[in-house]
Amino acid sequence: MKLKNSQKEFEKAREVIPGGVDSPVRAFGSVGGTPIFIKKAKGAYLEDIDGNRYIDFVQSWGPLIHGHANKKIEKAVKKAVKNGLSFGAPTKVETKLAKKIVNLFPNIDKVRFVSSGTEAVMSAIRLARGFTGRDDIVKFEGCYHGHSDSLLVSAGSGAVTFGTPSSPGVPSDFTKHTLLAKYNNIESVKKCFADSKDIACVIIEPIAGNMGLVPADKEFLKELKSLCEENGTLLIFDEVMSGFRASLKGASGIVGVEADIITFGKVIGGGMPVGAFGSRTEIMDRLSPEGDIYQAGTLSGNPVAMSAGLKSLNMLIEDESVYKRLETLAKRLMSGFEEGAKEAGIAIQTDVRGSMFGFFFNSKKVKNFDDAQSSDAKLFASFFQGMLKEGVYLACSQYETGFICTSMDEKIIDKVIKKAKKVLKDLS
Repeated sequence: MKLKNSQKEFEKAREVIPGGVDSPVRAFGSVGGTPIFIKKAKGAYLEDIDGNRYIDFVQSWGPLIHGHANKKIEKAVKKAVKNGLSFGAPTKVETKLAKKIVNLFPNIDKVRFVSSGTEAVMSAIRLARGFTGRDDIVKFEGCYHGHSDSLLVSAGSGAVTFGTPSSPGVPSDFTKHTLLAKYNNIESVKKCFADSKDIACVIIEPIAGNMGLVPADKEFLKELKSLCEENGTLLIFDEVMSGFRASLKGASGIVGVEADIITFGKVIGGGMPVGAFGSRTEIMDRLSPEGDIYQAGTLSGNPVAMSAGLKSLNMLIEDESVYKRLETLAKRLMSGFEEGAKEAGIAIQTDVRGSMFGFFFNSKKVKNFDDAQSSDAKLFASFFQGMLKEGVYLACSQYETGFICTSMDEKIIDKVIKKAKKVLKDLS
């Protein structure tokens, strides 16, 4: 596999862009080698500027549940673009997409759109603090909720990949109100409540996707909800990644727990930059202009992004059986990885939630951030590079999640399994 052109472009990029990338994990820092520069994509496949073709399990980190360059979404985008790229004023399509989301979630009466997952979470936390009149928040080690200051504490994904769980540039005064708990450990949360009587909210990825795929136990989430209710604290589900990915109702539709506020992103943008947060009326009506909690955004509700998201969501609503098909493919893929690892004498742990999958080279089940960090990162890097050479593009960090799209089928999955077994055998 030749990467001559990608190497040249990476060097050019490093001259004018920090690290040569606009999001740290893309730099291949934890897996080595040169990041591939993409020329185009279609369905389940990527093509780089050197002409290499890859089966893509990143799918733009989740939003492309219908695959790259889906014709129906492209058509919706082109139609919207002809009327203008942005107005900074209300359009009907915002209301249409909001109604779709509200109708799917019994605990959501109103939604506000923003331009990214980071913005959605930042706004949701401000809303929770304003509504409760409290300052402290609880987050979990390894959960990544975007790069806003108060949340960049023991974060997952790129922050861990580069060995900086907390970032310089974040004043200690901002993070002193952030209490840390251990994922899937209710006793650690109880300790946070014992340490502070000023907790506005607890925020959690009910299906963590930024320390690798690590789902929260249902019983843990139920206890977490009860603990929040007992203390007058709001529970926030960060479903920027899992929303409309794990199921039509995200993790919320699987775990049987209703959060007070839910944040969304990824799939509701259909590949365009979109985020959102929603809650019951009494909470959402505290937002400006109806209430006193300020939040705004020039490109919020962008008509092109709204049109892409509406089409993407409508396609899922029209054929909800897609989730079962994608989950079957994800389980098939992970079973194949398990078989290959067993044959090679390599310890592996896998998990699947809807169209999301993850794996760790670890001899024990991964339940939290400590478990994830105990996995064999060097082996993951070697496996990643081996699969890349075989034409398979996996997430370039063990702290990320993989995604199946509707353009994939058993033939593609079986082809990847065959390649995985070859790479694993070579690594052993």
